[in-house]
Amino acid sequence: FDKKMWSQDIEGSKAYAKALKKTGILSLDDMESILDGLEKVRMEWASGTFAIQSSDEDIHTANERRLTELIGEAGKKLHTGRSRNDQVATDLRLWLREQTLSAKSKLSVLINVCCDVAEQHIYVIMAGYTHLQPAQPVRFSHWLMSHAAALYRDMSRLNDMLPRINTLPLGCGAIAGHAFGIDREFIKGELGFDSISLNSMDTVCDRDFVAEYLWWCSMMLTHLSQLAEDLIIMNLNKGVALSDAYSTGSSLMPQKRNPDALELLRGKAGRIIGHLCGFLATLKGLPRTYNKDLQEDKEPLFDAVSTAHDCLQIAAGVVATLSPLPEGLEKALVPEMLATDLAEYLVRKGVPFRETHHVSGAAVRMAEDRGIPLSSLSCADLKDLHPLFEDNVVDCWSFEKSVERKSSAGGTSRKSVLDQISLLRKELK
Repeated sequence: FDKKMWSQDIEGSKAYAKALKKTGILSLDDMESILDGLEKVRMEWASGTFAIQSSDEDIHTANERRLTELIGEAGKKLHTGRSRNDQVATDLRLWLREQTLSAKSKLSVLINVCCDVAEQHIYVIMAGYTHLQPAQPVRFSHWLMSHAAALYRDMSRLNDMLPRINTLPLGCGAIAGHAFGIDREFIKGELGFDSISLNSMDTVCDRDFVAEYLWWCSMMLTHLSQLAEDLIIMNLNKGVALSDAYSTGSSLMPQKRNPDALELLRGKAGRIIGHLCGFLATLKGLPRTYNKDLQEDKEPLFDAVSTAHDCLQIAAGVVATLSPLPEGLEKALVPEMLATDLAEYLVRKGVPFRETHHVSGAAVRMAEDRGIPLSSLSCADLKDLHPLFEDNVVDCWSFEKSVERKSSAGGTSRKSVLDQISLLRKELK
């Protein structure tokens, strides 16, 4: 299953052959023969004609075996001073570096889609929730940008991880280092690494970068799962409509349209979190240095990477094709969500918030006792609770005015949300 690293294995071997030439281990003819042979092996992989044999233990032995078949004795010199311990770590880091850049691209697409949909529906207002209870009115675009903000943190973490992934292991040998004075700085430059590893013993058993990437996948998929859960609930309450491309019918009930894509996004998060927990359990008891247990890094990592990439693309498709249903979203808006606005009305008249909070609570109880909406209380009713209420208190019952009052940075006013959209777009350029 490690054959997906065939390109990185060849890339690393080419750089290593050039470094061996610098030490005098390889002659110019040997190096050129190895480089030509490796290019032929690369072309076989690329064309799908490379034949894996039962004696090939892994991608490294397969490529070296085929190289030796093609060029003869010179191929046997390539592994001088190199161990599969530092070779596999190099291949895996090269592969993961490429996958990380791909993940950044897909994540950027999803965040930009969120920005586009948020901007398109900037005027739609919905209920915001805490504890799954109606809390305050917010813009639909503000809700969507709350998920984009979490995804942007995931982008930031990817950027933070790249230098740790992009650290060169090659030249450390099996455990103690390289016996022929290999120039690791030269190899670093050839392969585009940012730095070289500090200690050869640590290098050959270091899989922190694998665990960290599994954690990143787990966190990012947790964010996608939360987005999916929100949309499942909103779809249930007729607040959003999902495209037929991302929902399916029931095999028995013709009226059903199930949010299958969202449920799968939610489910995949649990699977990848399991990979992280399992791999950390593998790592925790390992003595220095390399142990065969470390071969358990690839299956969870390969699966996590492909799953994360697929989920990012699916999530982008879901968001790009969904339609908020203003009438359905507005049904969840109730006057009681404006109780805080009522308290803030008195704050603007100089009354301490602790007092206004008590007054607003008394108004909520009065409305409940009468069995009427909070907004149906008259100004006279409210004056019985506090003398500073005036006729313009009716402005408190406007959901539009309520969201527009939340105009500070990060808030739900139209300008604040548009500023968030603009900032994210700028950061992603």
